[in-house]
Amino acid sequence: MKRIFIFTLLLSHFVVKAQDIQLTPLYVLDGKVIKDIKWISPSNLDRIEVLKGKEATSKYGDAGKNGVIVMTSKPASSIPARESLDPRVTELWDIKAPVVTPGKNSGDAPSDAIVLFDGKDLSSWSNGSGSNPAWEVKDGIATVVKGSGEIKTKQEFGDIQLHIEWRSPAAAEGDGQNRGNSGIFLQGLYELQVLDSYENITYPNGQAGSIYKQHVPLVNASRKPGEWQVYDVIYSAPRFSEKSGRIISPAYITVLHNGVLVQNHVAIIGGTQYKGMAAYKTHGKGPLTLQDHGTPVSYRNIWVREL
Repeated sequence: MKRIFIFTLLLSHFVVKAQDIQLTPLYVLDGKVIKDIKWISPSNLDRIEVLKGKEATSKYGDAGKNGVIVMTSKPASSIPARESLDPRVTELWDIKAPVVTPGKNSGDAPSDAIVLFDGKDLSSWSNGSGSNPAWEVKDGIATVVKGSGEIKTKQEFGDIQLHIEWRSPAAAEGDGQNRGNSGIFLQGLYELQVLDSYENITYPNGQAGSIYKQHVPLVNASRKPGEWQVYDVIYSAPRFSEKSGRIISPAYITVLHNGVLVQNHVAIIGGTQYKGMAAYKTHGKGPLTLQDHGTPVSYRNIWVREL
């Protein structure tokens, strides 16, 4: 009759009763006789049997006269090896990416973009009171008229990709925040700073490419005054609880300034403020707003893609 012992297999020997096996036994793993057991890991074994006497010799002949230790490996994993997988298993065919025709030149609006300013007029915009903007439009460029106030899009947005080109005055008058200052407000609340930051010292979280008074840009990628500059923006709007109105997920923004990454998916901590701490208030979609800060900053080629 088989006697089954449960014990731990050591790399050098098995612990068995001395009277059961006196000499070197025969080792069998998964039906095959083996000579070396040092490579066997106990954690890979499912069962161990000790056979002796007639039971051992009846199965294994004279080779089993000193006893037989029969080992059974654990079942192989049900997960097939990567090399044996059909590559078609991980191919998605049901989801089709929509076709978008890119612009002819770098910075041109793609086929699915909403063009907010193409150089002709500001018909997609209004001033703060909802009337027609008083900014100057000339030679395909819209320029701030001091004291005329901000302009905002008539259409409201949530998540967007934004392309916008801007230029501070060629004559670098003033310094710090008084030199070529404007701002781009996502949803009318979260400011991406526009400022002549070429050799112009100011507080770093208020320079060009900053999320005003929240995030310092990774680098200063500003061009000289009078040269056109480009912001390409990926913006995710904040999410609020429908029941409580509390913030669930903050807004996130990624900004490339003249093709250089300056904000890398940073979390906006609330509405940008000149004074005091930022905080969130429940809101829905909002306009894109351009600021009148008293200097004749110019804009052109403004378009968005809703995400």
